[in-house]
Amino acid sequence: MAMRIHFAAVTAVSVLTFAGLASAEGRTYGGFDCTDDCSGHAAGYKWAEKHNIEDEDNCPEGNSQSFHEGCVAYTQDPTRDPDADDDGHAADEPVMPSEDDDDDK
Repeated sequence: MAMRIHFAAVTAVSVLTFAGLASAEGRTYGGFDCTDDCSGHAAGYKWAEKHNIEDEDNCPEGNSQSFHEGCVAYTQDPTRDPDADDDGHAADEPVMPSEDDDDDK
């Protein structure tokens, strides 16, 4: 019984740790959270731009949440830079945390 509780605790901590890392250090694209990079959001945004999508109800809800969110971002702000996240970093490249972001200092 103790072994099962220990395993469950280790699993829970692992899941929470992964969930914290999955948000790409707080990067956003059109206000939506990115994962490793924001390339899926950028692809959805560019698709919406190419297809002149004006209403978010016309954004596809398929296999990619980030693509859908990028499309929605286009309907909310069709003039933004499609190749950059909300902080101006290249959407298709992961951003490494800087030493300034270290909370232990």
